[in-house]
Amino acid sequence: MKFKLAATDSKSKARAGEVHTAHGTFLTPIFMPVGTNGSVKGVSQHHLVNDIKAQIILSNTYHLYLRPGTTILNQAGGLHKFMNWQHPVLTDSGGFQVYSISDQRKIHEEGVWFKSHIDGSKHLFTPENVMDIQRTIGADIIMAFDECTPYPCDYDYAKKSMHMTHRWLERCCVRFDETEGLYGYEQTLFPIVQGSVYSDLRKHSATFIASMHREGNAIGGLSVGEPAEEMYAMTDEVCAILPADKPRYLMGVGTPVNILESIALGIDMFDCVMPTRNARHGLLFTEQGTINLRNKKWENDFSAVDVRLTPDYSKAYLRHLITTNEILGAHLATMQNLKFYLWLTTTAREKIIDGTFTEWKNIMISKLNERL
Repeated sequence: MKFKLAATDSKSKARAGEVHTAHGTFLTPIFMPVGTNGSVKGVSQHHLVNDIKAQIILSNTYHLYLRPGTTILNQAGGLHKFMNWQHPVLTDSGGFQVYSISDQRKIHEEGVWFKSHIDGSKHLFTPENVMDIQRTIGADIIMAFDECTPYPCDYDYAKKSMHMTHRWLERCCVRFDETEGLYGYEQTLFPIVQGSVYSDLRKHSATFIASMHREGNAIGGLSVGEPAEEMYAMTDEVCAILPADKPRYLMGVGTPVNILESIALGIDMFDCVMPTRNARHGLLFTEQGTINLRNKKWENDFSAVDVRLTPDYSKAYLRHLITTNEILGAHLATMQNLKFYLWLTTTAREKIIDGTFTEWKNIMISKLNERL
């Protein structure tokens, strides 16, 4: 993987770049649609490429390990071939999913024992076998195994967890470096900065992660319930330490406003389930603000859902589909939200390059905070 910085914003820390992988190039800032099980819910791979303009998607190690399993993925020749996706893929290591089933897992120095949410079977994730699993999945960018601490989290636990994440990272790097990709192309390992919302821990973790000299770096453990101001503060401090010549990935973030503010702090890559999950509940993101289609006010509004992105269907029609639980409603709403997220990051890149990002960002944030 190679990263090329194309432009920086003079009034913020925003930057535009290019990330070159074995399955093609994606331009940053970028939003990665989440395809947890090897599928972005409600849309086909054809729609992802041609309508949403997705350049890279995210899938998940925990879920793919449980279903369909590494044997099937290996027989298929990796996830790209299994799901017929010829573009870059990033896999989360499963650390967040393990964190989210706190009542079904036990964390030890060796790794994490957990029970499957599907059938209750017991499994062990270690830094080593998570690298092996991600080798078998075949993602272009794979994540180190870490512990994602909850919010709130007391200082002593956050510190202990951070140091364990660092030890796990060293084991990930050893395993990754002593193995090779299975399908004839190179993969890239990203470490993850942890430290909860404690400035000294975040700085220490960022310094340690930077010292590992991997091709890119991630920031985890944010957007887990902390106030947005704390998320921005931690992101800003970490970005000041992580090397500028490598891509920075803020994991699990977030709202359109979160994304714009984080771009201004120097973040390049984002993912979040919000656009797809909210779509299924009838909450749409548009350039003018958010729309809750379940509100009765849209019942006889025959104007376009979004003149730029979804001009062919009215708010009234999409509301009808959502309220009657028609599958098409979830599909069209998901298309709108993902198209908007990709439009947002693509336009941010254009504004960074032409020198008008900060002014545009401030206007957009005022609009995006509106509930229509």
